[in-house]
Amino acid sequence: MSPQQNIRQKTDMATAVMTLVDIMQKLRDPEQGCPWDIEQTHESIVPYTIEEAYEVADAVANGNPDDIRDELGDLLLQIVFQSQIASEGGRFDLTDVANSICQKMINRHPHIFTANAVDSTAAVREQWEDIKSRERASKGETRILDGIATTLPAVMQALKLQNRAARVGFDWPDARSVLDKMREETQELEDEINASSPNPSALEDECGDILFVAVNLARKLGVDPEQALASTNRKFRKRFNHIEDQANNQNMSLNECSLDDMEQWWQNAKTLP
Repeated sequence: MSPQQNIRQKTDMATAVMTLVDIMQKLRDPEQGCPWDIEQTHESIVPYTIEEAYEVADAVANGNPDDIRDELGDLLLQIVFQSQIASEGGRFDLTDVANSICQKMINRHPHIFTANAVDSTAAVREQWEDIKSRERASKGETRILDGIATTLPAVMQALKLQNRAARVGFDWPDARSVLDKMREETQELEDEINASSPNPSALEDECGDILFVAVNLARKLGVDPEQALASTNRKFRKRFNHIEDQANNQNMSLNECSLDDMEQWWQNAKTLP
């Protein structure tokens, strides 16, 4: 790309972003704005922000560039929305948000922006974690697990907790050890199920232990548990849809089908590409 093209591209980008900022300012105008947009707060739009992030992930999984572009736009809107709300309260604006992440990325990449060279991905990762640790300490987050958001999806949060603990040596030596723990937790759940009066709270606790160990097992095997579960969800959806299709082909609802019929169709679905 020539210098002239680079300048033009940056100008177009700045114009597009500022147009979005102007649109959001008009939507939030107390007198002439949209009633719904005016009523929103940081807290009220958090669910939409989270939803848009997941829709970006879904678009990426589907691989359609147009959908990825559109969903990224929706996510960008959420950032502009949050920034506009903060700007109205005199706290920060979109410029501050951009400057903050720019400075953070420069600070976390000294091997790019200073003479502090590194020679491997592992070294970059170690340096990144060391810098993040110092950043947490500067905020008063001095405990090992500080800074891991409690609002993360449970699987993602479990993985982050385990990775953080593993950095200081609190970890299983290998996957086989985790499997042994899985058997132990499964037995504890079975014992509770077989109790004369199973305790609902204990059942929840034991199920949670099994799920936590399953995340740990995936981690020790080098498998991303979130992606693994997402893949299984897609597989289940495809196979269950096949069951439904077979029932529809026989002019039956699933409620009218026997479990044996559905199991046979399920097994058939396993052979489909």
